[in-house]
Amino acid sequence: MTSQSPRHEAVHAAAADAVPAALADLGALVRIPSIAFPGFDRAQVQRSAEAVKALAEGTGMFDRVEIRDAAIDGGPERGMPAVLATRAARNGRPTILLYAHHDVQPVGDESLWESTPFEPTVRGGRLYGRGAADDKAGVMVHIGALRALRAVLGDDIDLGVALFIEGEEEAGSRSFSQFLSDNADALRADVIVVADSGNWDAKTPAVTVSLRGNARFTLTVRTLEHASHSGMFGGAVPDAMMATVKLLATLWDDDGAVAVEGLATRDAATPDYSEETLRDEAGLPEQVTPIGRDSILSRIWNKPSITVTGIDAPSVVNASNTLTPEVKVVVSARVAPGQNARDAYEAIAAHLRARAPFGAELSFTDVDFGDGFLVDTSGWAVQDARVAMEAGYGVAPVDLGVGGSIPFVADLVREFPEAQILVTGVEDPHARAHSPNESLHLDTFRNALAAEALLLERLDARAL
Repeated sequence: MTSQSPRHEAVHAAAADAVPAALADLGALVRIPSIAFPGFDRAQVQRSAEAVKALAEGTGMFDRVEIRDAAIDGGPERGMPAVLATRAARNGRPTILLYAHHDVQPVGDESLWESTPFEPTVRGGRLYGRGAADDKAGVMVHIGALRALRAVLGDDIDLGVALFIEGEEEAGSRSFSQFLSDNADALRADVIVVADSGNWDAKTPAVTVSLRGNARFTLTVRTLEHASHSGMFGGAVPDAMMATVKLLATLWDDDGAVAVEGLATRDAATPDYSEETLRDEAGLPEQVTPIGRDSILSRIWNKPSITVTGIDAPSVVNASNTLTPEVKVVVSARVAPGQNARDAYEAIAAHLRARAPFGAELSFTDVDFGDGFLVDTSGWAVQDARVAMEAGYGVAPVDLGVGGSIPFVADLVREFPEAQILVTGVEDPHARAHSPNESLHLDTFRNALAAEALLLERLDARAL
């Protein structure tokens, strides 16, 4: 790396000093069960928003800090509370929008957690707790970086900053598009940092350059008007479970690769990534073989995948000798970057309709989709981010594709087409976001905070 200015070095040191307080505040946020899904306590999401608002106010950076929400689909229902803070740019400097979300996933089966989900616990260099990585760590990287910048520059900051901490990302960002429209002037920026992705590993930062899209729906398979005795009619009458199993099996070929005509694949090179690494990061036992063909990362980054994520059918404890009349399943597809998610859904639905066994009746409900994203890496903001990451981590960043989806990024592109969008994150491959024992690698957090503080310092010195 090239030698850095005294101001740069001071910000780097201030970022290191900011880590203990940032981790303490992260622990306080983790203690708030801010689950935005239906059926959970909205008051906890409001409590989390108020805590984030206080943190934003405490930076001393902003002209205005507010908690706002927006309508869902133009109706009377309101989305979950978000925090919006703004300060205007001065002297021809750019404006940066910092995004993260303060809502979290449900804990699932609490017996699978090694420590209490909403009690932050440090062990083995990691902070455990729901939301510790996804994405309250993203919130605190923003707050910590702003604190570090202000600690060095005081009031002598020309950079414009908008802070947008969403409250319903895990629940589908149902009011996101309307929120952008309602607050477009406050959110408009030259650079947008979405701190909700991951890194190559615990030591190596990454700039996310592609995201798969998603298409999700509930499929109902019906074969009978009512349940019937399996001994009296089994062997002559197809039940819904048999039809569902046969139908779903047509979605994949014998290698486990998706076998749906009309789903696209992106042609792009991928870095080396061994099967051993896959097994370690995914928890794949030796006796279980990976699925798909071609390089492992091409399967994850550039090809479609289909997963059955839920099923409504008689449970084991309620099993009886009965032919089931109806089965419901949730089908979740990841769509290759560059393909329209609606088109992908239509291809999957057409595939299933054409293969419905025994004349089974199919219906499709709760359809939801979001487009993928390809980053334009030619802009100055990406170059500044790479320099800041290398300085913050001490390791040059890599370009990363992500098999997961952040559908709202497409909304940001649509609403702010001139903005340069950077997708970054604090997670490492062992973070287990959305799973039991979610955790944050503490050294990764320290480096991510430093990298963002250094990016802010670079942008504060950049005249447009």
